[in-house]
This record gives sequence, C-alpha cells and structure tokens, in this order.
Amino acid sequence: MPRHARKTTSRSRRFLAGGAVTVGTFALACTAAGTAQAAAATTTGKTAYTVKAGDHLTSIARSHHVPGGWQAIASANHLTSPYVIRTGQVLTLPAGSAPAKTVSTKAASTKAVSTSTSSSAGKTYTNNLDGWIKHSLAVMAQHKIPGTYNGIHRNIMRESSGNPKAINLWDSNAVKGTPSKGLLQVIQPTFDAYHVPGTSFDIYDPVANITAACNYAYHRYGSIDNVNSAY
Repeated sequence: MPRHARKTTSRSRRFLAGGAVTVGTFALACTAAGTAQAAAATTTGKTAYTVKAGDHLTSIARSHHVPGGWQAIASANHLTSPYVIRTGQVLTLPAGSAPAKTVSTKAASTKAVSTSTSSSAGKTYTNNLDGWIKHSLAVMAQHKIPGTYNGIHRNIMRESSGNPKAINLWDSNAVKGTPSKGLLQVIQPTFDAYHVPGTSFDIYDPVANITAACNYAYHRYGSIDNVNSAY
C-alpha cells in the first residue's frame, strides 16, 4: 500500500493519484497554457515539452538529459507526489535540457503497432498467481519497468494473500470512497494514472493490477523490489 501525503497508520497507507480533472477541461487548459509556457521557455533558455502517451518523469529526464533528473522537472512544474502527468500536458524542462527530437508520424505509428502486437506473442500463462506474475513481468519488460518475481510475490502476499478480488473497506481510503483493490491493493485513481498499455482496464484484473502497481513503485521507489512494507 502506497504512502499518502497525509499521515495515516502504516497499514492504511494506500496509492494516491491526485489532481484528477475531466479530459475536456484538461485539454482546454493544456491548449491555453501550452502556448504561453512554450514562449516563456524560449526566453529563459528552458525547453517546453509536450507529454506523450507512455511518458513519465524518469523517461523524460533520461531522454532529454535533464540536469537534476526527474526531481528537477517536478520542481520546475510545481508537481508533487505522486507526480502524475498526462498526455498533452506541457512541461517546462530546466535550462540545459536537450531539445525534443522530432519523430515522423509514420515511424511513431509503426513503433506503437509493434509494441502492441508483440505483447506476450505466442506465450500462454497459467491462470493462477504464478502465471499472473510471469505475465506481468513480460509486459513490464516491454515497457522497461523493473521488478522481479520474488519482489512482486512478496508484496502480493503481504497486501492481499494472493486474492485478486481483495478489497479494503475499512481504511482511510475506503472512507473517502477510493478503497484499495486487487492483488497489490491499488486505489482507482492510481490504477488509472499508472495503467500500462496492453493490459486490462479492470482494476481487479490480476495482470493489470500487478503491472500498474509495479509501474507506480518504479516511479516512486525505483522498483517494486525496493518495497518491503506499506508503500
């Protein structure tokens, strides 16, 4: 269970993805603010970057050689934990960052298709905890999300005892209307924010739940392997 910004008991800490807005409102905000932010970046030596599907702060920092890493991006854009970014959002990259590379539409389309069609190609997995973890690891490898079988299994047994339908109806998240669900006890906003393409949008789906949780752990702790207690 992830740590909240607010203080709770260790058992009641759960994933939190704040700042949710409607898609229409967010798109309008990005359109209005994007032009102004890009212009401001030009005059300050900073780089304006538009978030693409699959982006996260770590990948952006790496691809643009951002001085100070992902933390510098978060600071420049006044982002706070859990540092959620959305497709179409315009970020200001600190001065010294490498400019964005232009990728042809055809190349981008080909890359997207190959990523989608290669997912678990020709591989079947047993419909049990062992198979769910192995399937999730295969998806994670495609998206460069770190984690090991043992790290995932350890956290699942602590959080849900291996029950994909587990739900917490008593902690502070449940009181607020966002109970923790599934194998790795994810709340819906975090599942939505860290959902990995190619997996189900059902929070109770074992592979989708594991992969989203590992994606969250990657962004916050470097890997699910680094999680040994409430997170």
